[in-house]
Amino acid sequence: MNDFWNKHSLQYLEMAFETGNRERIQNPDGTGKRTGDCGDTIAFFIMVEKGLLSQVSFEVQGCLNTVACSNTLVRLARGLSVEKAWDISPDHVASFLQTLPDDHYHCAELAVGAFYLALSDYQNKKKDQIPGAVGIEKNGKL
Repeated sequence: MNDFWNKHSLQYLEMAFETGNRERIQNPDGTGKRTGDCGDTIAFFIMVEKGLLSQVSFEVQGCLNTVACSNTLVRLARGLSVEKAWDISPDHVASFLQTLPDDHYHCAELAVGAFYLALSDYQNKKKDQIPGAVGIEKNGKL
């Protein structure tokens, strides 16, 4: 266990043990939930004000790497425009953490995938509020 503290970057450790972003936002503007092949599950909740991500939070059932990736995603996304948030990739998450184990890169992919579902949910809800706009149905088809 002592080796654990020495082999991880400060960024990784901060993101792995941060608890302030783990909450379910009531009536979020967008939600996205995904379960990975490993069995970890992440649900993201977003609030958007004036086109910017004002709140981003998550619930997670998974390993410490998944928690670190989820917190990193919150750190990278909060305050961005919805359009710019789509640019966040698993590589950005892994790069920020510096010491995410290679065999847990899928945790970054899982977090980003769940986050993208939240962004998509927000955009679909927004389209539903505009008369005549076409939304994307849950199966991903127009």
